[in-house]
Amino acid sequence: MKTRRLGPQGPEVSVVGVGAMSFGDFYGPTTRENSYAVLDAALDAGVTHLDTANVYGMGGSEETIGEFLKMRGAGTRERFFIATKASITKDGDGKRCYRNDLAHLEDELDKSLQRMGTDHVDLFYVHRRDQAVPVEEVAGTLATLKKKGKIKGIGFSEIAPSSLRRAAAEHPVDAVQSEYSLGVRLPELGLVQTCKALGTALVAFGPVGRSFLTDDPIPASRIPDLPWPRSNPRFQDPNYSNNIKATEPFRALARDMGVPAASLAMAWVLAQGEEVFAIPGTRSVAHFEELVRGAEITLGAEDLAAIETALPVGWAHGDRYSVDQWDGPERYC
Repeated sequence: MKTRRLGPQGPEVSVVGVGAMSFGDFYGPTTRENSYAVLDAALDAGVTHLDTANVYGMGGSEETIGEFLKMRGAGTRERFFIATKASITKDGDGKRCYRNDLAHLEDELDKSLQRMGTDHVDLFYVHRRDQAVPVEEVAGTLATLKKKGKIKGIGFSEIAPSSLRRAAAEHPVDAVQSEYSLGVRLPELGLVQTCKALGTALVAFGPVGRSFLTDDPIPASRIPDLPWPRSNPRFQDPNYSNNIKATEPFRALARDMGVPAASLAMAWVLAQGEEVFAIPGTRSVAHFEELVRGAEITLGAEDLAAIETALPVGWAHGDRYSVDQWDGPERYC
C-alpha cells in the first residue's frame, strides 16, 4: 500500500483509508460483523487510515471501531491512524446546529475516545464550522486539545480555501476533508492549490461518486429506502437516469483497461496530487478490494486524457447536495 505524509509534519499514512460512515447504516443497514470484515481486510492490505465521526450512527461507527480494536488485541490500535470529528449537534429546539467552542469539542472528543477505547486520536476535525466563531479562534481551540495530548493533528471538514488560509495562519492545519471525485471537481477551484501550498492533506470523501463511478451503482429500487440518497438531487429522476447514462462511457473505459470502474475512479483521485488521500466507504469486502486496487494503478497522460474524454468536467446532472444538505459546508465558488 502506498503511503504519503499527512500534514506539514505528519506521519506516513496509507493513501487509501476506510470511510467508516458506512459502519453507521448511512447507505443501508449493516452489521458489526460486516464492518469487522472490512477492517480485517484493511489490515491485510496495509490500509492504516480510519476515518469516523461522533455522528456516524450516533456513535455506532466509533463503537464498532472500539470493539474491533479490543477484539484484535494488543498492538492493533498502533497499526491505525484514526481520525474523528465533532461539532454537529442540536439546539434546545432540536434543530441542527454547529458548535466550535472548546467545551463542546472536548466533551464530544472525550466521548469518542471512550467509545473507541483509546487515549488519543491521530487527527481531529471540526466537522462543520460555526460561522459565528472566527476560524482562527477554532484553530487555536484545536491546538489546545493537541497540547493536552488528546489529538495529534488538527483538521477541518468542508471549508473554503480562504478559511483554510486563515486557520493555518494561527496553527498548521494537517488535513482538510472535502468531497472530491470525477463527479465533484469543486476542490480544483482553489482548495487543491491551497492545500498543496500549505502542506495540508486533502482527504477526499466520496471518491467513487457515491456509487455512480462503480460497476454497480445504487439501483433505483433501493433509493426510497436510503434516507440520504432519496433526498439528494443526483439520485432523483430524471437526474438519476441521466447520471447512469452519463457514466456508462467511464465504465466502458474501465473494462477496456481491464480494471473495475471503482479502481479507476480511485486511481484518478490519487493522481491529482501528493497531498491527496481517499477515504471511500463500503460495507463489502469485495468492493473494498476494488477500492484498494486503485492505489496500485499508475495513470499516464494518455490514461488521464481518456478519462477526461469519458467524463468531461460538468457531466453530472443535479446539485451534489440538496438545500438541507448544503447547511454547513462552506461554498466558495
